[in-house]
Amino acid sequence: MSQPVDFVVAIPARYAASRLPGKPLRLLGGTPLVRHVAERALQAGAREVWVATDDTRIADALQGLPTVKVAMTDPGHASGTDRLAECARQAGWSDDTLVVNLQGDEPFAPADGIRAVAEALVYSGADMATLATPVEDAETLFDPNVVKVVRQQNLDALYFSRAPIPWDRDGFARSRDSLSGPHWLRHIGIYAYRAGFLQRFAALPPGRLEQLESLEQLRVLEAGHRLSVALSPAAFPPGIDTPADLERAEAWLARRQIDGGTTVA
Repeated sequence: MSQPVDFVVAIPARYAASRLPGKPLRLLGGTPLVRHVAERALQAGAREVWVATDDTRIADALQGLPTVKVAMTDPGHASGTDRLAECARQAGWSDDTLVVNLQGDEPFAPADGIRAVAEALVYSGADMATLATPVEDAETLFDPNVVKVVRQQNLDALYFSRAPIPWDRDGFARSRDSLSGPHWLRHIGIYAYRAGFLQRFAALPPGRLEQLESLEQLRVLEAGHRLSVALSPAAFPPGIDTPADLERAEAWLARRQIDGGTTVA
């Protein structure tokens, strides 16, 4: 049996989200979203959990979770990666510290999935790791808000896109209403890297493909680095980006409570 992987979790939580202002503080089941996410990280067995934010109100929402630390970061950061790079410096992590970047809008992130991305980094030997899950319907595949990924034979990422990749030329010529075969993967926006690589990633200039697709992870591929893609061992419910997403999450949580269930483990 393999030894447990030692990792920390860093959660970027910016107050001024464009589609859902104040998103980290929006209530889900009476609890701020950012607190749900921090609790998921703790349940996954992280050695340390940090929230990297730009607003003291988000820090205040984490009171009562004494094992969760807060890094107050520059509000001018262009991306979550930049914010986490500053967090790593504040935390004093060594270059080989394994960092899991868990997005602040993933209140139902499964503990197994958080551990899995850390394990994927260790066992692949890649510079960076992430997760994916099979696409099960054509609507998801053709949705530009859903990021798709194609892998190489060694399970490293070949490309990420908002487009439906790979393109099934013959199958889609017949119909685009259904899928034939397990050819498609939906990217899950959770990442793992060593703290040293996080600093190098943040220092890279934005790539041409990154800017076209508006996908920051393409910067890693354009620069020639390996990014391993493992299949998630547990379902990752979609993150919360809009008021409608929040309403769906609230309804889902209420149903779970009525049924006597719990959030995703």
